[in-house]
Amino acid sequence: MAGAPTVYPVFNNKFKVGIAGGETAETTIANLTNFAPSIEGGVDEWNPMEAEGWGDAMMTSKKLSFSFQGKRTYGDPGNDFIAGLAWKSGNDVVAPFCWEMPSGAKVEFTGIINVTSPGGGDSTATDNLEFEVKCKGKPKFTPGSDA
Repeated sequence: MAGAPTVYPVFNNKFKVGIAGGETAETTIANLTNFAPSIEGGVDEWNPMEAEGWGDAMMTSKKLSFSFQGKRTYGDPGNDFIAGLAWKSGNDVVAPFCWEMPSGAKVEFTGIINVTSPGGGDSTATDNLEFEVKCKGKPKFTPGSDA
């Protein structure tokens, strides 16, 4: 039935990073287990006299960021690339990034990748990989087929 509401499992989200120095994100990052997007709106507030003490506001900026948790997967190009950024800074941690949603929608942007844990955990567990991605500037949003 066309246009019917659809629910998707979280694992249908895909994340890609550009590892070859190009302008597009083409490499999937293996073994991500959790992600949390965050959109922060910057709001300018004021109290005009004609409003008799009541406030007004306008959203004047936005910030997009993600936090990721996963398993360190040695030999996977996307996972190795992310983990290798733990020891870098400045322009060396900037790369194209893409979030492909289950609906087919995409969010593409230049990201700043901050590795917060390149491994570790209990002795009987598998190695962790945790990182944050901050959007640098305005992302490109392409609606999906379910929009």
